[in-house]
Amino acid sequence: MIEKIFNAGIVGAGGAGFPTHIKLNCNVKYLIVNGAECEPLLETDKFLMRTKSTEIIRAMDEVGRMIEAEKLIISLKSKYKNEIKHLENAIKELNSNVELFLLENFYPAGDEQILVYEITGKSVPEGGIPLDVNLVVSNVGTLVNIFEAINGNPVIEKYITLIGEINNPGILKVPIGISIKECIEAAGGSSLNDFSVIIGGPMMGRIVHKAEIENEFITKIMGSLILVPSDHYIVKRAQTPIKHIINQAKTACIQCSMCTELCPRYLIGHKLRPHRLMRSLGMSENEEEILKEALICCECGICELYVCPMGLSPRIVNKYIKEQLRNKKLRYQRDGNDITAKEIREYRKIPVSRLISRLNLKKYQHKNMEKALEVKASRVVINLRQHIGVSANPIVAIGDRVLRGQMIAKVSMEELGANIHSSIDGVVCKISDSVVIQRIDNEVIL
Repeated sequence: MIEKIFNAGIVGAGGAGFPTHIKLNCNVKYLIVNGAECEPLLETDKFLMRTKSTEIIRAMDEVGRMIEAEKLIISLKSKYKNEIKHLENAIKELNSNVELFLLENFYPAGDEQILVYEITGKSVPEGGIPLDVNLVVSNVGTLVNIFEAINGNPVIEKYITLIGEINNPGILKVPIGISIKECIEAAGGSSLNDFSVIIGGPMMGRIVHKAEIENEFITKIMGSLILVPSDHYIVKRAQTPIKHIINQAKTACIQCSMCTELCPRYLIGHKLRPHRLMRSLGMSENEEEILKEALICCECGICELYVCPMGLSPRIVNKYIKEQLRNKKLRYQRDGNDITAKEIREYRKIPVSRLISRLNLKKYQHKNMEKALEVKASRVVINLRQHIGVSANPIVAIGDRVLRGQMIAKVSMEELGANIHSSIDGVVCKISDSVVIQRIDNEVIL
């Protein structure tokens, strides 16, 4: 089964993109499948749990047997009534041992390490992974891809949420490598002349302007596109130069420590204190042990977009410090002490409804996305590195004719990487850090 997963080029569909054949090459007590949809507004995972519930449960049973897991748990929010019903029906029909774990509607409930604590009461060590506490976590989209891999189908399509200032918001089923511009056009275009696109969620997503969308392409790890006005608060924050952010941190931080008090990692017991990092920057202190705390920041954005009364960006400061430390090849070293969650944690969970209101995104909430619009592409640009690890090596040449589902780039099974497949029938017309394939109309490709 590991070989099938490897051949299919499966990586974590939730955003990190860790190669699944590496992640599942283990034996653990718990298999946890994440259906909590960490970021606000996203609908993709809910759609998959409604429409692919049987596939998800079948794949969980197969993976559970392979890794010899004692417990199979799928976690989702208690407010997802329809999704719960579909999953319960699938579990009953398949006579599966999968259990549901229901979460409150807080941010970031779907964060891997927060999820582990909610379910097991254990904190993953600082700088560690769930395997350190004898479990493995995968996204529901990954399980759908595993089901397809068992049946011989590689990862060549992606379900994405497309919402915001779009004429027909909804779920799209698109080929890997299609441009974001084509996705937007397929959904009727934007209601605005000038807009920006948040790729991913509003808290941790990457922002591109309208002029750049033609050169941005869907990958295996993308889950959503949110169109917002180019003068939206989130966009303007993202455009602030790092020099200004650092100067603001040095001059305006009042050391209230709210960024630390509501930090999800701090609350599960990690030694991460954003206010200390802000102080170090402001006082030009270079105490290495404090600065290294930035390395365990998950960049969830609570400190930046929800908490700070001065409108500062501890998240970006942490990210900046991380980059400086990594350039020096410095890594976080655990102190070996036991990790204990803060008793106050239960009272410091951020309600998603309040977060959406704070971000001025409430009008983009949508429900009842029951069908996916399937979008075709005449040209795809398929990145050779859509995952954590090494780039895949092309095994096609310019001028080659390829079929949908055909492998076009590969890695060895021992490498941290993933195989890449063509998402359309066509001809290879360019190879660089991506493979460009053009569909040939009115011609059968043999």
